[in-house]
Amino acid sequence: MRTKSLKKNKINVVTLGCSKNVYDSEVLMGQLRANNKEVLHEEEGNVVVINTCGFIANAKEESVNTILEYVQKKEEGEVDKVFVTGCLSERYKPDLEKEIPNVDEYFGTSDLPNLLKALGADYKHELLGERLTTTPKNYAYLKIAEGCDRPCSFCAIPLMRGKHKSKPMEELVAEAEKLAAKGVKELILIAQDLTYYGLDLYKKRNLAVLLENLVKVDGVEWIRLHYAFPTGFPMDVLDVMRREEKICNYLDIPLQHIADPILKSMRRGTTKAKTTKLLQDFRQAVPEMAIRTTLIVGYPGETQEDFETLKEWVQEMRFERLGCFTYSHEENTHAYSLEDNVPEEVKQTRANEIMEVQSQISWELNQNKIGKTFRCIIDRKEGNHFVGRTEFDSPDVDNEVLIDARKHYIKVGDFSQITITEASDFDLYGVPSK
Repeated sequence: MRTKSLKKNKINVVTLGCSKNVYDSEVLMGQLRANNKEVLHEEEGNVVVINTCGFIANAKEESVNTILEYVQKKEEGEVDKVFVTGCLSERYKPDLEKEIPNVDEYFGTSDLPNLLKALGADYKHELLGERLTTTPKNYAYLKIAEGCDRPCSFCAIPLMRGKHKSKPMEELVAEAEKLAAKGVKELILIAQDLTYYGLDLYKKRNLAVLLENLVKVDGVEWIRLHYAFPTGFPMDVLDVMRREEKICNYLDIPLQHIADPILKSMRRGTTKAKTTKLLQDFRQAVPEMAIRTTLIVGYPGETQEDFETLKEWVQEMRFERLGCFTYSHEENTHAYSLEDNVPEEVKQTRANEIMEVQSQISWELNQNKIGKTFRCIIDRKEGNHFVGRTEFDSPDVDNEVLIDARKHYIKVGDFSQITITEASDFDLYGVPSK
């Protein structure tokens, strides 16, 4: 029989999944700290809170394995309590309670007050925008909305996050000011769909106005846009991007596919012609812009012809940044009624082919950067290198700029002018410019 550990309660928050989960964990940790709780992020503690992801099969598997790992530690007396929150818990709570009953309690994505109560803490409403950030000190995520109203056939996010709900602009500006006061220089705006921002509160798409307010925050030097939906994109955002130096010339716009039959089945509300025209308009409005997109291959009914259309289009569009996923058949989504008829090995082969094309494009674009000087933010020191990014790169998913720490010293968290001396597929190498 296991015995309860004698350790003072230390709450370890384990975060899985996307940047939205990172943000949610930071809010949870801020609340716990305000309740005088000792809170750690992915370090040893005798109370564990696992913030799960339930988006696609791989993420769900990782979440379940992590829960099982900590339940095992509980059985062995290494931890006293295990709580589970986040998207997987929101979506599959009854199943999880039945299959993994040794978890102390499961909570959904909007259960923060109840989770705090289980941890012996009170939800403090006055902590607007207060978080315990877990990212490097120079950047932080700013979640401007929750949920999604889009009807995409393959996506389970509305099941886990609910309808779109924008945060009031004044709250976001106040949060940005608090982050800037802590030394945050780069804000990465996130939501399931940035372009919907304001429709519920202000009866119009208000992302451009929000950006105009955020650029006034002293201390913030870069503002980066993640997760824009192509249909109904508010073009006034590009005017602000062009006009305001603080807005990075960067946009993450997940396009998912380009073959018209697949776009129609995915319920994306657009066509190949409209999407291509939109990207051409982006390039014309902001010629310097780096466009990041993500694609899905192996969607039900995707023929070889559909895939070839996608592959040729990727070659033609020459995206600066691109990620590719294999389709995951998710229950309770519209596409779940379709036959998941592309074999797994075909899905993987197609994803590899897209990434091979992108690797060559990225290599060619990177070669053009050799000899040029870029303003870079230095995120960390790793081994023998300082690791930085240009304004065209987001953390964790994009290119990095590596500077030899044995020859050069740069302060982590600061901006530095870096001249590129070498380039590979997805990394740049440089020296501080004299």
